[in-house]
Amino acid sequence: MAIPTIDIEAYLDADHLAAIRALPVREDPGDFAARRASIAELRAAMPEVQLPENVVLEDHMAPGPEGAPDVMVRTYRPASLPATAPALYWIHGGGMVVGDVQMNDPYCAGIASKLNVLVASVEYRLAPEYPFPAPIEDCYAGLRWLASSADALGIDRARVAIGGGSAGGGLAAGLAQVARDRGEVEVCFQLLVYPMLDDRNKTRSSNAIVDSRVWNRTSNLAGWDAYLAGNAGGKDVSPYAAPARATDLAGLPPAYINVGTMDLFIDEDIAYAQALLDANVPTELHVYPGAFHGSANMAPNAEISKRWRRDELSALDRALNGPR
Repeated sequence: MAIPTIDIEAYLDADHLAAIRALPVREDPGDFAARRASIAELRAAMPEVQLPENVVLEDHMAPGPEGAPDVMVRTYRPASLPATAPALYWIHGGGMVVGDVQMNDPYCAGIASKLNVLVASVEYRLAPEYPFPAPIEDCYAGLRWLASSADALGIDRARVAIGGGSAGGGLAAGLAQVARDRGEVEVCFQLLVYPMLDDRNKTRSSNAIVDSRVWNRTSNLAGWDAYLAGNAGGKDVSPYAAPARATDLAGLPPAYINVGTMDLFIDEDIAYAQALLDANVPTELHVYPGAFHGSANMAPNAEISKRWRRDELSALDRALNGPR
């Protein structure tokens, strides 16, 4: 029996409804060049966001994976950063096919300022030009550089958290598995914001969310197909690429997962949280009613968005700075 689709608008409050109605309709989610150009055009038209004055941005080049280019890692350093401070290693979203470090400058600089920690954000290569494993290997190369540069950066290599949103959340979940298995870098926490985890797209929610103004089923299929070079849903997909495929999650760092009820990732995110718990990984799951993919940023004045951001910041603060 076919899974019914969901009319997202029927479940939204006034703030979320206004936000989704302001979004453009995406005609061809597989035209990645057009989407990248559209994002660049939109960014150029937006007023410049003022970053916290006490945070200094600096770009570094980390040694890339073997045979691949070096990887840019941008750091966000608050002026009052203490010696041997904790750090967050952040991975931007974009469905594996769009996005860059700059898009998350306000978020990363804000975390650095509010929590007085070092934040680092990695510029990984994108599919379809660079399918798996290039993106995750870039992310690992940047993380390895961050840990090896701990003394120079003035951070505590034992208090490095990883995190990301959407595709970045999926890459962070995969990166946690890579770091555990290779044993070179210690990760203390994983912040998975509506992570993109399962290439099979067989859950109820992955079928139900089809609204073309948000990240929907068609977009998700196109993103996974690009990332896995046409093998999305196929055999022998690595859990480093699709973390939901993992059969052994033991020994991973504590996790925080947040997602909205109108997000196509909700079912796979809940399932992954349960799998982590089954593997005795301390895991905190937050599900926000009436939130769609990315709506905490698009409807920032909604009460649920304010609670989302408070909860997320508090969890990261506890993980990096300890109980208050």
